[in-house]
Amino acid sequence: MDDGEAAEPAERQVPAVLGRRRLLAAAGAGTVAALITAGTGQAAIPAPAGRRAAAPAAPGGPRLLHIGTYTGDGGGTGLGLARYDPDSGLLTGAAALTGVANPSFLAVSASGGTLYAVDEQPAGAVTAVSVDADGNRRVLGSQPTGGSGPCHLSAHPGGGYLLTANYDSGSVAVHPLAADGGLLPRTDLVQHTGAGPDPDRQDGPHAHMVLSDPDGGYVLAVDLGTDTVYTYRLDEAAGRLAAVSQARVRPGSGPRHLAFHPSARFAYLANELGDSVVVCGYDPATGTVSPGQPQPTVPPGSPAGDRNYPAEVVVSADGAFVYVSNRGHDSVARFAVEEDGAALRLLETVPAGGAYPRHIAFDPTGTLLFAANQNSGTVTVFHVDQDSGALTPTGTAFATPMPVCVLPG
Repeated sequence: MDDGEAAEPAERQVPAVLGRRRLLAAAGAGTVAALITAGTGQAAIPAPAGRRAAAPAAPGGPRLLHIGTYTGDGGGTGLGLARYDPDSGLLTGAAALTGVANPSFLAVSASGGTLYAVDEQPAGAVTAVSVDADGNRRVLGSQPTGGSGPCHLSAHPGGGYLLTANYDSGSVAVHPLAADGGLLPRTDLVQHTGAGPDPDRQDGPHAHMVLSDPDGGYVLAVDLGTDTVYTYRLDEAAGRLAAVSQARVRPGSGPRHLAFHPSARFAYLANELGDSVVVCGYDPATGTVSPGQPQPTVPPGSPAGDRNYPAEVVVSADGAFVYVSNRGHDSVARFAVEEDGAALRLLETVPAGGAYPRHIAFDPTGTLLFAANQNSGTVTVFHVDQDSGALTPTGTAFATPMPVCVLPG
């Protein structure tokens, strides 16, 4: 521990709600499985009429793709790096920055010059890495999170803080950022309490995501163990979180990740244990989340197989489409956004091109979608049709050890 930890503030609890247990890879994690092509889903349904706003032009030359991994027994060797062609989506090169244990989730600073990684292990930490235009990376330093098993982090849009979700211990940490993007000792740790009905996964709280709303007015924490989305307000002078409200979803849903509609009036919540997605109303003025009814992320009548665990949810920049990665069904679901964001309609599911797509992400132009297939050790890339939102694979999957997060630059 560094000198800063002794001075860290004690954790604070929020009231109990409904919580616990981490799902890593399915059986056989760390081995390269055969690429799965099952689960093609239903035939595509036409998307809503009307053209989408044109995406900004892609910058010339190859772009960086940072890849989060599990190291050690997980098979990864470090913080991965590849390059992709912004037109073709072709991935090339492979490098790893060692010295960061289990850098399973990644984020960038508001300015884009610093990369942050969780160190997902019992003595949880976060690490800051400087990245130059050529992809040269240098570790700036690490700070303990005050919890165990950190699995998600995000930079506050104000530019002054890093927010981290500790999965195993069910808490949220706040770290101030130095002028060079490095990390300072944490200023707050908020502990969730409670449990849910699933005895294997919800025996306690499990904070799975923490993010700011589009305006940066509120901070939301999604807790799989307590079936709750917590809303906080961040005091940017003191670096402390103040509890605002809680929104509960159906018991046993196990909410994992959330993404906002561009209007900021709705958010889409992927339920890992409930195999569903929920449209949530959102009030930017109060930070209030109002969950609706869950709906499936795979088509009716899909072939029976392994249990499906929805993972990542992303929204197109124009708000016309929502995409959810399905682990088990091994697909990416495409939804049409209807009623100005208040409703989703499943259009199709597209094979992920690999096994267990844990994370998906758009490139900055929104014309490419990347999928990190944990169990097959591959990253697949899709062209995104700017009118229909349809996904088309760009080519052969890119082999890389234990990819669990993709962050295209």
